[in-house]
Amino acid sequence: MLQLPSSELLIAPGHAVEWRVHAAAAGPAPDLPLPTLNQEYHFGACAPPPGGVEDPDGHRSPTDCFAASFEIRGALDLAALEAALLHCLRRHEVLRCTFHASPSGPALEVAEPQDVKLERIDRGTMASPAEARAFVERFLGTTDTRRGPWFVMGAMIRQDSSTVHFACDHLVTDGTSMMVVLHDIATAYEAFAAGREPRLPVPGGFVEHGRVERRRVATAGPDDARLDYLRGFIARNGGPFPRFPLDLGVEPGTGGPALNSTDPLLDRAGAADLEARCRALGASMPAGVLAALGVSLRKEGGPDVHRALVPVSTRGRGRHAHSTGWFVNLLPVEFPAPDGECLARTVTAARDASTRMIRGGRIPFVVALRLLAPEHYARPWPHPVSFSSYMDFRDAPGAARHDDWRANVYTSIPSTNGMFLWLFRTQQGIHLNCVHVDTPQARRVKTALVATLTRTMANMAGHGTF
Repeated sequence: MLQLPSSELLIAPGHAVEWRVHAAAAGPAPDLPLPTLNQEYHFGACAPPPGGVEDPDGHRSPTDCFAASFEIRGALDLAALEAALLHCLRRHEVLRCTFHASPSGPALEVAEPQDVKLERIDRGTMASPAEARAFVERFLGTTDTRRGPWFVMGAMIRQDSSTVHFACDHLVTDGTSMMVVLHDIATAYEAFAAGREPRLPVPGGFVEHGRVERRRVATAGPDDARLDYLRGFIARNGGPFPRFPLDLGVEPGTGGPALNSTDPLLDRAGAADLEARCRALGASMPAGVLAALGVSLRKEGGPDVHRALVPVSTRGRGRHAHSTGWFVNLLPVEFPAPDGECLARTVTAARDASTRMIRGGRIPFVVALRLLAPEHYARPWPHPVSFSSYMDFRDAPGAARHDDWRANVYTSIPSTNGMFLWLFRTQQGIHLNCVHVDTPQARRVKTALVATLTRTMANMAGHGTF
């Protein structure tokens, strides 16, 4: 499995079908919480600018989404696939949510499982690979944060194989959740096609997760001791958003269309060697990757102190391991990565910084913004932000079947003013999915950074130096 741009979805031509979700929402109820803190923030950040008007019949604004696909070999059992899609919708309540703008923020409605139905729509035959890809890419881009749909599903059907594809708006999902959805649909399809009921772990409720999170921060104020780490970072950084340290050729206050690409960094053996080196230094693989990134950015002209926002999972390994939703807190990390520093000290500094980040992140970042930097709350990020992520896809539900299913996940970010770095590990090694603003300078920065990061990680893995 790879994380790829949505434009790189490899799909053979076939007969296209899609499904629309119809649900009789129960309506807001006294025992239901507000949307989660992340959802409230994201919904607000995607609002029209002051003075703008939302036009329900007009142009859909491009919004960020995650997508996934997998292959079914042999003739498709269409009834089994439809049953699997419906099973997934009924299993995960966040996929049954509807969001509406209201004066007090987004209002949430959740349909009961039995009230969810699917409408199958026949889109005809796609005669060429280019036509098939254009159709699917356009289809996956129909999610809309403010108006929905928030979950779209389709399939490209052929005599001897079919490609199942689906997308979720970022409002309702994170990257790991897309792998959960993929696993659930593929597993349920195999069960229904064999004439039996799927056997999947019971997921924890996302709505309850949001309720617990809100209860935990209900009494938080600007002077709350749990904000000390975030307060200190904001003071040292000069604001809540660490700037991307390299010039991307973007004028202040502007952005533009985004470019999206995925590059290999280390092969399977190199990744194993890097992990062994990190362990020998008493650090985890994420800390080693973070150190390599900080050093690489400094080599490309960045500062001696690496600062970035890092997404941290809040789902844990218990009841939410098989849940779908947005189980992420965004936290700032900082550590020294000066020129000439030895490998052991930099990796140790990244390890210790990660520990401080986790311990200091008991208050969600979006709450810290509202309390400590309200001018930035529910607003687009003000400048190119230093953002990086590391995930080990081998830990995802169903990872052992990813090759059998020919599974991949995809990112779609239509526009940006910065550069986002998603590093991930698969059975084949370590890769980088990078989304950046489409300027000549940003393209040069991305190419140089990939080359430097590849060399840095290879040196760490092979020789124990930067």
